[in-house]
Amino acid sequence: MSKNDTRMWGGRFNQPTDEFVQAFTASVGFDRRLAHADIEGSRAHAMMLKHIGVLSSDELTAIKYGLQQIREEIEAGKFAWSVALEDVHMNIEARLTELVGDAGKKLHTGRSRNDQVATDIRLYLREQIGACMQAIRSFQNGLLDLAERETQTIMPGFTHLQVAQPVSFGHHMLAWFEMLDRDHGRLTDCAARMNQMPLGSAALAGTSFDLDREYTAELLGFDIPTRNSIDAVSDRDFAIEFCAAASICMMHLSRMAEELVLWSSAQFNFIQLPDRYCTGSSIMPQKKNPDVPELVRGKAGRVSGHLVSLLMLMKAQPLAYNKDNQEDKEPLFDTLDTLIGSLRAFADMVPALSVNRDITYQAAQQGYATATDLADYLARKNVAFRDAHEVVGKAVAFAIEQGKDLSACTLRELQKFDSRIEQDVFEVLTLEGSLNARNITGGTAPEQVMFEVNAGRERIKE
Repeated sequence: MSKNDTRMWGGRFNQPTDEFVQAFTASVGFDRRLAHADIEGSRAHAMMLKHIGVLSSDELTAIKYGLQQIREEIEAGKFAWSVALEDVHMNIEARLTELVGDAGKKLHTGRSRNDQVATDIRLYLREQIGACMQAIRSFQNGLLDLAERETQTIMPGFTHLQVAQPVSFGHHMLAWFEMLDRDHGRLTDCAARMNQMPLGSAALAGTSFDLDREYTAELLGFDIPTRNSIDAVSDRDFAIEFCAAASICMMHLSRMAEELVLWSSAQFNFIQLPDRYCTGSSIMPQKKNPDVPELVRGKAGRVSGHLVSLLMLMKAQPLAYNKDNQEDKEPLFDTLDTLIGSLRAFADMVPALSVNRDITYQAAQQGYATATDLADYLARKNVAFRDAHEVVGKAVAFAIEQGKDLSACTLRELQKFDSRIEQDVFEVLTLEGSLNARNITGGTAPEQVMFEVNAGRERIKE
């Protein structure tokens, strides 16, 4: 290796790396965001090397000083990143050696960039998953507040985007809450499965140095060291699993976004979104466009694409580490940024929306939303439900022909279809009666909605 060669691995080579190849293979342009994780991992590795007698106390002190200096340079934007040094790991190691001399060169004892990067990504992702989970909880809190505020607000519930039955607006918000709660659980599982430490696996076979991997794992907050060095350096399941969980969460946000777009349209006019989350048109002055929900709906596709990208990245790789794995970071990083950004936007926007309660009520009166209540009414009078279903179907056909709702029919008109219908039927044909009748666990009755709001607040405290 020539005196001016900056490569940390060039001893075996007789030619310098082609400049294009150097730029093409470098990852420092995007993996520098692992810098803090790399410094954290290097500090723990140095402490372990001192623990087993590879480093002296003075060398450990020097390394700690140098790593702290590098951290401060990076945070201040003064660190000189070099493409020639390929990646974040080599940039930090080279700067450390500049600062502390030979002690910096000893830091890489017993490790490889293979186990180093596998550890760094886990450290970084573990922290970021925590941020995602916090953003989910923030959104859930907002949904609970909105659900409580709109517990008594009646809107049409839909199947096939057709009016089905009346529901509480708050109940609908709690459906979103449940979706997010499953997302939180998936991230919890992902973080737990990921929390094993690859450091000490070296290139693929472990190391001849008698490393105390349990000690390093404890320092870094990992549950245990990984159990197989080959798997440890080549595994990216944790990144794929995170992207899978993120894709499901973004799919949920996209479904919410679709409803927000529909509900805020002039045709529905169920809600008003905060102005700060909408834009206007350059040509049509009346427009208020729901850009944030639309953009989240679009970003969901990008995140799903990143999941597929990682699956394709790994599907044909032989064990152990391959350069292909450099391509794991950009889709992972973008998935993180997109998910956290989308969650934070919704956590602020959705609880601040206003509901046009009169319009949602009027919409629930359309489409014969209480037809099932009439069938249930007959079933309670010992009419077989299938027979009751047929009776109500005929009653609805009559009401459509007359151009009025079931609740607007007279008792005599309804009794034409079944003589067991009595005056008390009108109690179940009102929207309020329909809601209140569904007072079972998980039902849309306001009493149940408030119960679930309070239960939800307790659940997300845990």
